Amino acid sequence: MTGDERFVAEPTKDPGTGRTPFQRDRARVLHSAGFRRLAAKTQVITAGEDDFLRTRLTHSLEVAQIAREMGVALGADPDVVDTAGLAHDLGHPPFGHNGEDALNEVADAAGGFEGNAQTLRVVSRLEAKVPGAGLNLTRATLDAVTKYPWERTPGTRKFGVYTDDLPVFQWYRRGAPASRKCLEAQVMDWADDVAYSVHDLEDGVHAGHVKVEALRDPDERRALCADVARWYSPESPDDLLEVLTELLAEPVVDGLIGYDGSHPAQARLKQVTSALVGRLSAVAVRATREVAGPEPLAGYAADLVVPRRARAECALLKGLALRYVMNRPGARERYEWQREVLTTLVDALLRRAPDALDPVFAPLWKAASDDAARLRVVVDQVASLTDPAAVAWHARLVKELR
Repeated sequence: MTGDERFVAEPTKDPGTGRTPFQRDRARVLHSAGFRRLAAKTQVITAGEDDFLRTRLTHSLEVAQIAREMGVALGADPDVVDTAGLAHDLGHPPFGHNGEDALNEVADAAGGFEGNAQTLRVVSRLEAKVPGAGLNLTRATLDAVTKYPWERTPGTRKFGVYTDDLPVFQWYRRGAPASRKCLEAQVMDWADDVAYSVHDLEDGVHAGHVKVEALRDPDERRALCADVARWYSPESPDDLLEVLTELLAEPVVDGLIGYDGSHPAQARLKQVTSALVGRLSAVAVRATREVAGPEPLAGYAADLVVPRRARAECALLKGLALRYVMNRPGARERYEWQREVLTTLVDALLRRAPDALDPVFAPLWKAASDDAARLRVVVDQVASLTDPAAVAWHARLVKELR
């Protein structure tokens, strides 16, 4: 098989357009309903709280841009890595990772919930392009979208495919090394890390939640490094402290000090984010070239090499968003409310299905063979909703059941 094959054969497209199969993949994602819905799904700060802040849609566009430039530098097909960046979050539910955790709990009897496995389900089954095959993307693009090329196993939180989506997974993974990501998926994965670590920091600074001045306190620096070692990095807190100290001493970080939201302050903040994104992506390209040489790289010809220092810096940037944005005062109550919304919405839909499901999911419910399959349909429905839609559906259905 070649990388441009599709799971369901399609009529030959007009060759006069000059578009490659991978360019068609990119267009299919851009024009999909799931991609549009990302505009009202939370990144870190809740969607709609501030016009400056990012949503899943803007984040996906940024990931695609970073991935595309890295792909070009490495010799991979730029449209494959671009499409992987655009598509990588299509499976994320309302309320970001908090919503993902809530749906994983309620979907346990159906095989759990994982945003990346849901992305595969969306592009290969749920999107309305080719009946029975979703967007019917090419093998190469599906492989590039797959961050975690394995099934769910006991004790494993991250996985990339549900059991009933194995046929398409096994088709496009045929011949690939078990559990190994292709280079394009590795590029997308690192671009995702770079984008959300740097841009979540930018959003947190602009919203007033992250004040880098607080890190002048040695105790606060140590507490941050302890958080990062616990959640994001295999490095010890002491090693992270050394990296953090060096990072804070760099002139580029001065642009984060004393942020007041003015035009000059926003320009300085943007210079910081541009510099950090540029260096974290460029260092991975250089390190990969040092190992793999100058030839074009794609598929399984090489692995992306990300230096230890770059991973530590990225983890520290994630830690800033964790400590000062996601764990800020009042955030816990909001997260509990979000989980309650999704949990009770799933319960209400299970009791009201198929009548309460939309026209996409009601037929799938009727065709489901058992309770686990019906639960999966309801979870698919809830995961497809935007943040405001989830709140509205919850308010309406819970009220009707009272």
